[in-house]
Amino acid sequence: MFRSSSCHTIDDKGRLIIPARFRKVLKADDDYGIMVSIKDGCIFAFTFSEWKAIEDRLKTVKTAAMQRFKRFFLGNACPLACDRQDRVLIPQNLRTYAGIDKEVVLVGVLDRFEIWAKERWEQEQNTMEQELRREDVREEIASIGL
Repeated sequence: MFRSSSCHTIDDKGRLIIPARFRKVLKADDDYGIMVSIKDGCIFAFTFSEWKAIEDRLKTVKTAAMQRFKRFFLGNACPLACDRQDRVLIPQNLRTYAGIDKEVVLVGVLDRFEIWAKERWEQEQNTMEQELRREDVREEIASIGL
């Protein structure tokens, strides 16, 4: 499982070093690398096993909106192998979508980690802080015991 967050930089070629705590999860999978796509203004990164499970679930969707989502999510997906320095090369089109230039924040969210442009992550944090003031959000969080 992916947990925690940390700040990193992407080099001029678009390479990102995978943090040690995430490498442990990735190396436990059959292939050492990640499957990435875009959603919510950031890059989603999955183990190859988790990605397979997502594809299996997506095969069952039938609505027009979900068909468009499949086109968007799968059409922007690509496998990234880790090199000997534990780096992945993030394609330019994904970096552009996510607004990534140099500074990024990697955020573990259990079944995946997300790669955010630092500025967008700060905006996301502010949005969540505002939502935590709403009663319906606090009740939903309380419903799972938190």
